[in-house]
Amino acid sequence: MALIQSILKEDIGTIAFNNAKKHNCLCRDLLEEFLEAFKKFKQEKARVVIIKAEKGAKVWSAGLDINELPEPGIDPLDYDHPFEKILREVQHFPAPVLAMIEGSVWGGACDLAFVCDMLICAPSVTFAITPAKIGVPYNPSGILHFLNVVGMNMAKEMFFTARPISAERAFSAGIVNYLVSTDEIEKFSYDKAAQITRNSPLSIAVIKEQLRILGRSHPISPETFERIQELRTLVFNSDDYIEGKKAFQEKRTPVFKGK
Repeated sequence: MALIQSILKEDIGTIAFNNAKKHNCLCRDLLEEFLEAFKKFKQEKARVVIIKAEKGAKVWSAGLDINELPEPGIDPLDYDHPFEKILREVQHFPAPVLAMIEGSVWGGACDLAFVCDMLICAPSVTFAITPAKIGVPYNPSGILHFLNVVGMNMAKEMFFTARPISAERAFSAGIVNYLVSTDEIEKFSYDKAAQITRNSPLSIAVIKEQLRILGRSHPISPETFERIQELRTLVFNSDDYIEGKKAFQEKRTPVFKGK
């Protein structure tokens, strides 16, 4: 069974999660299908792409599959990991990518949603970033995505508490573009996409790339980057990393010791 469904109609590409039994987790197989869909949409010159779950979904996506996390000492998200490739693909795709969201968004799926160009959400949506709950580190590029979208204080709250924030609060904070009822969200999203398709695709592609470059124009020294990587290594070499993964698989509350 395909883990996503993709279709291009009237210049609008749709990628729909198709693995509700596993909460649309971002396993490697699903991510590879995602990459193929984006490659096809680029070849077919899609003017907009919408990422969505099934209608009425309780979970838009549960984020990365924890069962696929590597053993300690191995970077869980290296540069060539398909999840990292997807995030870059969304950002570099030469047309707007819209996230149409129903249900909760967990972990790395927040990262995927936040790199989209627009977020259209049902009122019941929640966002939760949960690495601290299972004792895993987070990659620097993902933290930068959060800082660019949610700001420092909101990023700290979400990472430190691992508690969800509501769609209403995300809308007030400027994270979400539109709050739309569940009954109307699909029509609204495709109407918004159709509005975009009536504008110049070249102009939009250039402006999107300008915004991407300017949004990342704050320099980081090589020494600073090395320090960030060193901190991350500290976590995925820890006993807490092993405990968090084991507790999740055993469906129990982890007992962290901070070492």
